[in-house]
Amino acid sequence: MTAEAMGMTGTAGQTASAGKGARPAGAAPLAPETVRALGAAGLDAADVVRVVRAALDEDFRYGPDVTSAATVAGRTVTAEVVAREMGVVAGLPVALVVFDLLPEYLAGADGPASDAVPATTWDTSSPYGGTKYPTSAADGSREAGRRATVTMLVADGTWVVPGDAVLRVSGDAVAVLGAERTMLNLVTHLSGIATATRVFADALAGTGAVVRDTRKTLAGLRSLQKYAVRCGGGQNHRMALGDAALIKDNHVAAAGGVTAAVHAVRAAARPGLVIEVECDSVDQVREALAAGARFILLDNMPLPVMREAVALARVHDGVRLEASGRLEPAEAAAVAATGVDYLSVGGLTHSARVLDLGLDYSGTGRA
Repeated sequence: MTAEAMGMTGTAGQTASAGKGARPAGAAPLAPETVRALGAAGLDAADVVRVVRAALDEDFRYGPDVTSAATVAGRTVTAEVVAREMGVVAGLPVALVVFDLLPEYLAGADGPASDAVPATTWDTSSPYGGTKYPTSAADGSREAGRRATVTMLVADGTWVVPGDAVLRVSGDAVAVLGAERTMLNLVTHLSGIATATRVFADALAGTGAVVRDTRKTLAGLRSLQKYAVRCGGGQNHRMALGDAALIKDNHVAAAGGVTAAVHAVRAAARPGLVIEVECDSVDQVREALAAGARFILLDNMPLPVMREAVALARVHDGVRLEASGRLEPAEAAAVAATGVDYLSVGGLTHSARVLDLGLDYSGTGRA
């Protein structure tokens, strides 16, 4: 079933209850359809709003989009986000949020000039040398009546080929052009992560092993990047420092050994917290197992050493094993064949290139 058939459509400027945590007090609400789409994706609305607002703040920091206001004000447009290459799409619910929040930034973008003078401050970082800009482009009331309707044509996680349309937007041309770059920046980035993950997931198909991400994420984007990993068929490792314990080499060195580190963390951790131990040798694996560790990360081990470590660990009940260390899709099946449960790949989030998607216009008119 397509996202369009499921009714996942957001309307910029629509007044509706966004639900608990969906927006800061006083800001434009999210459309009910947007909230439902975020919920279905397992995304926290408040977190997505924070990311989108930060991106829009950057684009409107120095004032309105004067180019669009001067050339397309009063016009409407219909356009589609279209795939330029094969890949997995992710982040379409985030696009709905972009258009829902955009009206806050469009007040005064065109139409009669207002006598009101916005608060300004000097921007010493501007390449234009001290240009004045509004202290917050989102402050104040949003312009009434400016809106664009956005429809998801496919669901996140869908494999697309060149020419496939994934999202349709129709409405005020200034709004569409104002949202275009922020929307594409987020959706192409998340789709790139989902695509990179799918490559690993396909390489592991039938092996029983699963690809997982790491905490090597861009600041502020972790929940969205990890969502994209799920869209691509991967699983998430811990989301932060507190939802699982990972004893790494520096912890081992500071504690005075693997055994000491395991005992110290177990004594400090809350009951039931997962404790994983990073090991780079068979001797360390043996020590970790003897200390009671049952989740072992096999780091940068050659395949023969990894096989030996797996054989040693499988003697113990309930042991889970994860391989890591600059893993590539071409070697994924061989790594999985050693008997590990997971492949840990930081590159899914820190090195994935964007998926090439573009906004193609199919019609214009007068508002």
